[in-house]
Amino acid sequence: MAAFLQWRRFVFFDKETVKDPSENGKNFQLPVGISACDSGRGHIIWFLTRSLQLSSFQAYKLRVTHLYQLKQHNILVSVGQDEAGINPLVKVWNLDKKDSGSPLCTRIFPAIPGNKPTEVSCLSVHENLNFMAIGFTDGSVVLTKGDITRDRHSKTLSLHEGNCPITGLAFRQAGKVTHLFVATLEKVQCYTLSVKEYPRIELDTHGCALYCSALTDPSQDSQFIVAGDDCVYLYQPDERGPCFAFDGHKLLTHWHRGYLLVDYNAGCSDSQTHILTIYDLDNKFIAYSAAFDDVIDVLAEWGSFYVLTRDKTLYMLQEKDTQTKLEMLFKKNLFVMAINLAKSQHLDNDGLSEIFRQYGDHLYVKGDHDGAIQQYIRTIGKLEPSYVIRKFLDAQRIHNLTAYLQALHRQSLANADHTTLLLNCYTKLKDSSKLEEFIKSNESEVHFDVEIAIKVLRQAGYHSHAVFLAERHMHHEWYLKIQLEDLKNYQEALRYIGRLPFDQAESNMKRYGKILMHHVPESTTILLKHLCTDYHPSKDSTDRDSLDRPANPEEFIPVFANNPRELRAFLEHMIKVDPFSPEGVYDTLLELRLQDWAHEQDPGVKTFLQEAALSLLRSDNTVFDKALVLCQMHNFKEGVLYLYEKGKLYQQIMHYHMQNEEYGKVVEACKRYGDSEVCLWEQALGYFARKEENCKAYISEVLQHIDENNLMPPLLVVQTLAHNSTASLSVIKDYLINKMERETQQIEGDERKIRQYREETAHLRAEIQELKTCAKIFQKTKCSMCNSPLELPSVHFLCGHSFHQHCLESFAESEAECPTCTPENRKVMDMLRVQDQKRDLHDNFHRQLKCSNDGFSVIADYFGRGVFNKLTLITDPPGGKSGAGNLEAEFNRDLLINTKRNV
Repeated sequence: MAAFLQWRRFVFFDKETVKDPSENGKNFQLPVGISACDSGRGHIIWFLTRSLQLSSFQAYKLRVTHLYQLKQHNILVSVGQDEAGINPLVKVWNLDKKDSGSPLCTRIFPAIPGNKPTEVSCLSVHENLNFMAIGFTDGSVVLTKGDITRDRHSKTLSLHEGNCPITGLAFRQAGKVTHLFVATLEKVQCYTLSVKEYPRIELDTHGCALYCSALTDPSQDSQFIVAGDDCVYLYQPDERGPCFAFDGHKLLTHWHRGYLLVDYNAGCSDSQTHILTIYDLDNKFIAYSAAFDDVIDVLAEWGSFYVLTRDKTLYMLQEKDTQTKLEMLFKKNLFVMAINLAKSQHLDNDGLSEIFRQYGDHLYVKGDHDGAIQQYIRTIGKLEPSYVIRKFLDAQRIHNLTAYLQALHRQSLANADHTTLLLNCYTKLKDSSKLEEFIKSNESEVHFDVEIAIKVLRQAGYHSHAVFLAERHMHHEWYLKIQLEDLKNYQEALRYIGRLPFDQAESNMKRYGKILMHHVPESTTILLKHLCTDYHPSKDSTDRDSLDRPANPEEFIPVFANNPRELRAFLEHMIKVDPFSPEGVYDTLLELRLQDWAHEQDPGVKTFLQEAALSLLRSDNTVFDKALVLCQMHNFKEGVLYLYEKGKLYQQIMHYHMQNEEYGKVVEACKRYGDSEVCLWEQALGYFARKEENCKAYISEVLQHIDENNLMPPLLVVQTLAHNSTASLSVIKDYLINKMERETQQIEGDERKIRQYREETAHLRAEIQELKTCAKIFQKTKCSMCNSPLELPSVHFLCGHSFHQHCLESFAESEAECPTCTPENRKVMDMLRVQDQKRDLHDNFHRQLKCSNDGFSVIADYFGRGVFNKLTLITDPPGGKSGAGNLEAEFNRDLLINTKRNV
């Protein structure tokens, strides 16, 4: 039970007398003889509008006793008398429709329970127009169910009977369940109308007077209010709720927008002075209280209370705006009450935040820092955090600042500076438990910038906490940085890298590989081997994805800068596991093996290292230029010669042997590679010719090969050997004799061919002359095609072949050519065409001349083709006469194609 005397009193309403605008500001006067009133739909019945325009219509002949205006429909229900006696009538009016200027009456029925004449005490109508309840002074309640606006769509039944007059009725709708509260002078009961039997529950054994009951709005759970002389009770459909000890004889109770309005009789019961009090039951204060003379009724409309008094005066109680009410509370430092009031008035978050700030400022000034910080915490999200932080930067208030910063992080509104400040607070307080609680919160509860937290913890020396945070939130770079730079825990850092996914493990090994190799070389080498072959994160990692590509071992070679032994093991492992490793792996390993070979003194080991280096060169995986430079740097003769041979650098091989004066190797190189580069023999002869030592044996061997393959003209050989003072004539005597004998034989053979060609040419010229000057007699008697006797028509060719015409047409490709001579003629023509095409091929000529052992033969061949002949174009002279040369050329052409002659 709430003690009424403890409630604070405020003046949250302004009282003013309603003025009549049509009477120059005089008080508005109500009509005489008001017996019933109600409000809703923007009117106070009798139809008083907000602009105080009064209208009326005659509803009954005698008097109106009860009115009920629905809020959601423009329907008015009235109870009154048309005849003298106890014969009340219920009328339902549709205010939207007119009948002769008055509202349309849609239904009339008598309000008598059974046949017992009794007066109506109260009236209530459900907003859905399906229920209407009428209470009587004899204790009866009549319920109309169905459409209350029509007779045939509704039925009337007696719901309640008793001996005590009905003083209050109210419908309550909760979902699909409808209840009817019934109050008498002695009891409070509730009927459930959604069930056929209409079950009844007795809620209390005391009741209330007439007009002393009301129903709260849905925001207050639609509770039924009953005002007794000692207390005000609130009821649910199944039980009694809270009660408030408001003493005094109550004349009227009304509920509107969260306020309970109670009209008290001041002093004795027959006093004409009334005390009108407005209660805020949620916030436990009196919003207004004032005395009025003889109140008839109180109505709520247009956001205000209207008080009707017996002297026909109309008063308006207008509620102050929320901000004004809050300022009144602020002046009295009633911040808790202001907060509750703001919430009940549904003030937005910005308004509430401002109240919390002012409350916090008030507590801060009073020295209640703990209370102040709690209010400031409630402003988070609206008030700038710096406003609060500046107030609590003093070292003595670091606990309050810590609480505020914690709340800021819990709401995920902290920035990097707030995180830094909070962690500094923890470190200043030496509060390791709070620090651990902060950083070890669940993943879903992390409300701070993890990276900033790691930086602050590291700077403050809390390395273990920073490492924990970095590992938990997968900040791999920070974890490794702290382990390696601060804790010097190299083995743990290496283990951590081994747990990472491939891409991150690869990048971190590139970044920290040198440091790890310096301190834990063996373990680092093992991890790099895995990373470059078949890497999988270690077993305690959840990432077990298969590896599509290993790391490039060539990129990790700089990691082994000061660890050649580990580098050698790494590279040996790579070429063993993956023979197709990058060229850089082979080049680096070759350099290491050559270094070992160059510094090795043991002949056996040196031979083994030499073979190992050569095996790398033979693998064809090294870069040629790099390998050659390495072999030359370390004076690795076998490797240099192998690479020269591999690169077909035969002249370099020759020069290498010449520089080392290895005469036998020079001749051997000529024998091995002379077929590919014939100039080697010429270079060898020049080399030996410049030597002053006795090199006759080598010169003779070189001259023999030159002579056998005709590689140099004799004159050039003599000129080359003339530079050697030790080379006597006896050295080249055999060479010169053999050369002259072969040239003599060549001359004799050429002379024979010349004579043969001259005889053939003379024969052809004679035959041509004969064809020019003599008639050609065709004496063939048989066809050259079918070998049958010739018959007319026949075809004869100048070449001497004759054919039947039908044989020629059947087998010859062209009637203009002799089928027998055509194959041979085409060969000649093709040879001439090829010679014409090659006549201007200068590049081909120079290439053949350069590569041929006998350049003179190439030149002679091109002379024979007519390449060097001057081209002369012969045309017919004017008049159609031909010169002798032209006639000879034309005849030769005709002879080649064997122009036919028909006989």
